[in-house]
Amino acid sequence: MTRVRTGLTAAACVLGVVAAAQQPVFRGSGDVVRVFSTVTDRDGKLVTTLVRDSFEVRDEGKPQPITQFDNTPQPVRLIVMLDVSGSMEGNLQLLREAADELFIRLRPDDVARVGSFGFDVDVGRGFTHEIRELRAALPRSIAPDAPTPLWRAVDEAITAFGDEKDMRSVVLVLSDGKDSGPISFRQRYISQAEVIERARREDVMVYGIGMRSRGRRAPIGPGGLQAALEAELPDAGLALVAEHTGGGYIEIRPNQDLGAAFARVADELHSQYLLGFVPPRKDGKVHEVEVRVTEKGLKARARKTYTAPKG
Repeated sequence: MTRVRTGLTAAACVLGVVAAAQQPVFRGSGDVVRVFSTVTDRDGKLVTTLVRDSFEVRDEGKPQPITQFDNTPQPVRLIVMLDVSGSMEGNLQLLREAADELFIRLRPDDVARVGSFGFDVDVGRGFTHEIRELRAALPRSIAPDAPTPLWRAVDEAITAFGDEKDMRSVVLVLSDGKDSGPISFRQRYISQAEVIERARREDVMVYGIGMRSRGRRAPIGPGGLQAALEAELPDAGLALVAEHTGGGYIEIRPNQDLGAAFARVADELHSQYLLGFVPPRKDGKVHEVEVRVTEKGLKARARKTYTAPKG
């Protein structure tokens, strides 16, 4: 029995060494800037088998040594913010059914919470891994005249992460409309630029899913067709926020699968590369950062800026 146990132990050690060789992990120390990058090919398919030498990280245009590299799935703290404005009324059932494609793909070390925004902004009751709790948090009704406080919703979601920085923080926003501004006169106006700035400062990644409105339509007068069609489009700023923070943006067109969009976000979050580098200047200022892939035909997506530590 001892001989068998020893043999199994030795075999496990060999397998562990082989696995480590296949997926090398380089750890940095000190004030390392972490950048998560998604890589896709010409067809938009995820590429997950690259090594550290396949990447180049540039700070203000200058290449930097990559001191940290990890291509294994990293734990995620995810806040899902769902638009419950009046224009989403026709999308509610579709939304409730499609959200499962996201929940079932959460890994054991991921946590999430479900919030919504309409007349109120609600970021949910707390982080959990239990699918039953996440399903129960999905909206059940929509007020026909509810507004779309889009940027306030993202801002409050960022606040909900608190000071916990050990896990990656991601906000996933689903909306079909344009930001409607403050809900009341007592609220401060929050702009798209402020959201981008805060997400950068607090290292939060934003993903967006845009839909076309399916609410009740008012009669369209002469010349009003173009305006009505534009009103049904999601806020173009959501794609820009996602781009600046390193997230992704998916726009769902009629007859496209919303569940597939949720699944795509989950797959991307679990297929990203963690790249770390020591900032060349600890000046406390905003720096431009760029991630490149050395192999042709591949595209890397990552956040555009970071705030250097102040030394």
